[in-house]
Amino acid sequence: MNEQAAELKRSNEELEQFAFVASHDLQEPLRMIISFLDKIKHKYTDRFDEKGQQYIYFAMDGAKRMKQIILDLLVYSRANKPTEQNELINLNEIVSEYTLLRTKIIEDKKATITFHELPSIETYRAPITQIFHCLLDNALKYVDENKPPRIEIDVIEKENVWQFTIKDNGIGIDPMYYHKIFIIFQRLQNRKENDGTGIGLAIVKRSIEFLGGEIWVESEEGKGSNFHFTILKNKKRL
Repeated sequence: MNEQAAELKRSNEELEQFAFVASHDLQEPLRMIISFLDKIKHKYTDRFDEKGQQYIYFAMDGAKRMKQIILDLLVYSRANKPTEQNELINLNEIVSEYTLLRTKIIEDKKATITFHELPSIETYRAPITQIFHCLLDNALKYVDENKPPRIEIDVIEKENVWQFTIKDNGIGIDPMYYHKIFIIFQRLQNRKENDGTGIGLAIVKRSIEFLGGEIWVESEEGKGSNFHFTILKNKKRL
């Protein structure tokens, strides 16, 4: 059993290293592809017929999506390797900063984000920020177009952890897909319905596990979602 655990740990570390190196090394050639496609688009677009211009558009769109996948892979590979020291973080400030950052989309969608007094916890700023930002982004993205988004953040104090819930009134998730949504590159909708790489919730899960917690979801299709997650009250320094 110990040998299997050690082998699994080694395989995971090798996979993480591969993801980091591959995504890092792919950035430069991809930048060249995007740059030259952009030059072709602006310099020679009048020489292409409608079909040719459509091909250029598809190529640019594919290259930009690949760039986002690479960036997300880098974030995923670093999700359990913070570079900063842990510190006392006021989560009210994290959420307030998010609402300020997303002011336009919140106003455009007539969304409301409500939260009561959230705790201050000793943890790492980058992963805890990533967790809240990604879950709130999803709550604003996967919405019922017939009603404005309503998002609530609640917290329960337990013996060793804080248990958070981010509740929305969006499109919801069929329970048969609960196991799928936290797996990297898994998407429940096609790209035409909602853009994204399918990495966001995998990053959230990885970050939460690094912080000593777990995440799960309760939802029904068409009835919104409740994302629950726990965070250790005090994450020990690494």
